[in-house]
Amino acid sequence: MSARPQEALRRGWCPSTLRPMETGDGWLVRLHPPGARLSLAELRRIAALAAEHGNGLIEISARAHLQIRGVTAESHPLLVERLLAERLVDEHDGDGPQRVTLVSSLAGRDPTALIDAALLAAQIEQRTRAIAGLPAKLAVVVDDGGAQALDEFSGDIRLVGIAAGQAALCLGDCVWRGPVGEGEAAASVETALRRFAALRKAAPDRIRRLRDLSPEALASLTSLPETTFPAPRPRPPRAGLFALEGGRFAALIGLPFGRCAATTLDRLGTAQATSDIRLSPWRGLAFRDLGRTEAESLLGLGGELGLITSDDDPRLAVQACAGSPACSRAEAPAMADAAKLADTAADLLAHGVTLHVSGCVKACAHPAAADLTLAGRDGRYDVVLNGTTRDKPLATLDLSALLTRLQPGQDIHARLKAARSTGSQG
Repeated sequence: MSARPQEALRRGWCPSTLRPMETGDGWLVRLHPPGARLSLAELRRIAALAAEHGNGLIEISARAHLQIRGVTAESHPLLVERLLAERLVDEHDGDGPQRVTLVSSLAGRDPTALIDAALLAAQIEQRTRAIAGLPAKLAVVVDDGGAQALDEFSGDIRLVGIAAGQAALCLGDCVWRGPVGEGEAAASVETALRRFAALRKAAPDRIRRLRDLSPEALASLTSLPETTFPAPRPRPPRAGLFALEGGRFAALIGLPFGRCAATTLDRLGTAQATSDIRLSPWRGLAFRDLGRTEAESLLGLGGELGLITSDDDPRLAVQACAGSPACSRAEAPAMADAAKLADTAADLLAHGVTLHVSGCVKACAHPAAADLTLAGRDGRYDVVLNGTTRDKPLATLDLSALLTRLQPGQDIHARLKAARSTGSQG
């Protein structure tokens, strides 16, 4: 089965396995492995297919999707055939979302969790497939209340564990309801989405996502009582060694800016005999159910391969899109420049400053605000403090000038440091 005609390749399309998106380096094919989980054999097989049918580059998105780059019109049909035949993806040929839920990479095995996010996510996925008219980019964040808080990820609907077996439900990231028991949570999400789909059908041009609804309309999607939103939790650890239930461990390894060579993933896959692998929303992989020695050894290998194996790695604080030449829309080489920027701004990033490097104003990698946002413009970057790519820039600078002004004692460095110290960006 191959892609749809040219309308399926337009920019802004939410890509999938069956419907790739055209980019500067070929077609981007997005995979949705069942449950966002892989075995070692499946990881190595996907790496081999990426090398055989693409340009050998693999990405993990902020929604924990795998992406194969550089696929061609000629190679795509055979790639799809192999992926579907070997059940490496869970794909349906419809206009709705391919995967709805986002969970932490420890979901189902975190000893500090208050609810079973993995089980809830599976139930929600099953229920939402029967709902027609949902937007392709719909997101339901299922946060188990454990070690890896998902507060930084936006969602149309959010479930957060607030006590053992209890969750709070958030609609449109602003209306909180609950509590709801763990056993009833999936049904509550289904009810809200069915009511939303009906509203969207009545006004498709005006209502695209839940955020387009008023607070009153959001409240009408559920019969749960009002509740206050849970207190924000500290930024979670995103890479390194993690303890799991039953005395086992997980090694969380991040891909720098979400990308690596297929051969690198193959090397990781050959380093151990067994593992339960989960895709991480922090653009990485969680190798779970390992002994401590196995996990530490795998982290050592990841470090040797240039991957992110420690939570203090400055690259974790940077969001970057592919940039030029990989993206035909990009006006600057965002991903290549991100590495240099992360190195120069390492001291700021270590103190919590966030950096978003975008090849253009579209902000595919990170639509939300960052402490420092750089938007590509004719080979240079619009520099925005505490905003998005669409906000008024402080200046438009080339990379060399940017690197200079991010040095300690220079103006942009000083403003970011002061803002992080005071909690504001005046």
